[in-house]
Amino acid sequence: MVSIAAEMKVKANSPFSCPGEGGEMPELDVQIITSGGLRIPAHSSVLASASPVLGSMIKRPQKHRISKQKIPILGVPPDAVSVFMQFLYSFECSEKQLEKYGIHLLALSHVYLVPLLKQRCTRALSEGLTIENVVDVLQLARLCDAPDLYLRCMKLLSNNFKAVEQTEGWKFLQNHDPSVELQILQFMDEAESRKKRIRRHRQEQGLYLQLSEAMDCLEHICTEGCTSVGPYDMDPSKNMDPCSKFSTCHGLQLLIKHFAACNKRVNGGCLRCKRMWQLLRLHSSICDYPDECRVPLCRQFKLKVQQDGRGADARWTLLVRKVVSAKTISCLTLPKQKRRENLNNPKSS
Repeated sequence: MVSIAAEMKVKANSPFSCPGEGGEMPELDVQIITSGGLRIPAHSSVLASASPVLGSMIKRPQKHRISKQKIPILGVPPDAVSVFMQFLYSFECSEKQLEKYGIHLLALSHVYLVPLLKQRCTRALSEGLTIENVVDVLQLARLCDAPDLYLRCMKLLSNNFKAVEQTEGWKFLQNHDPSVELQILQFMDEAESRKKRIRRHRQEQGLYLQLSEAMDCLEHICTEGCTSVGPYDMDPSKNMDPCSKFSTCHGLQLLIKHFAACNKRVNGGCLRCKRMWQLLRLHSSICDYPDECRVPLCRQFKLKVQQDGRGADARWTLLVRKVVSAKTISCLTLPKQKRRENLNNPKSS
C-alpha cells in the first residue's frame, strides 16, 4: 500500500496536493495512526477543513509538545483509513473502493462528520444489499443514523425473511441483540398490517366506484334508455345500442324489470327489490336537480327527508360522501379529451 505522503512526493499536482503560499507544499504536521500500525502523514489544515471532528482533535491542547501530532483512527482496516484520507483530500472515491470498504467508510464518515462521504456510502450500500449482508448493514445503518439505508434494509429483510433467517448474521443477531430482532419483527408486523389496510381500502374504493357507475347507469337508463329499458315516454322500437358501461347497465336493467313486476316488494320481502330501493335512495341523496330528474322517486325521497326534519344517519351520510368522492376521482383520472366530452354532455354515458 502506497501512503498518501508518498503519492504527494511522486505527484506534485495530484488531487492530494495542498500548496501553500508560493506554490510550495505545507509541512506534513499530523500523523494518522491505524490499527495495523500504519502511519499516514497529513496536513492539519486539510483535515480540519474536511472534518470538524478532526479539526477539534487537532486544536486540542497537548500535554507534551511534539513535532507532529498523532491522531489514532482505529477499529477499521488500515486500507479503509487510507481511502478515507484520500477522500478528505480529493473528495473522490471509486466504486470499487466503496464496494470493498463501504461499511468501514460509512462508520468513519459518521464518526468524523463527513456528510458527502456518508451520502455516497449510503447509496453504494443500498445498491449492494444482499440476503447475506442485510443484517450487518441494518445494524450499521441504525448505529450511524442512516434512515434511508435502514428502511431499505428493513424492506429487503421483510420481503425475504425466510431466506434471511438462515444466514449467520441473523443467528448472531438473535443471540447478541434481541432488541434489534424485536424491532425487525415489529416492522414486519406493521408492514403486513399496512398491506391489509391498503387491500381493504382498495376493495372499498372498488365498491364505491361500482356504486358511482351504477348511479350513472341509472340516470342514463331513465333519461335516454339502453337496449331493453328506457323512459316511459320512449318508443320501445327505438331502443339504443349497448352503452360503454353495458356490463353494469345490463344488470341494472334486469333489476329494474324485476322491481317493476315483483309482488313481494310491497311488504319488503324481496332482497332484490330492497337493493333497488337503496339504489334509488342513493341516487336521490346524490342528485342536485330533483325537480328535473327523470329517475323514479328522486324528488319523493328528497321531500321525505325534508318532512322528517332530520338528516340521514351517519353511516348513510358516509356512504354518500364516499360514492361522490369515488366519482370525482374517476372523473379526474379520465383522459382530458374524455373529460371535456363529459363536461359538455353530462347526461351521456
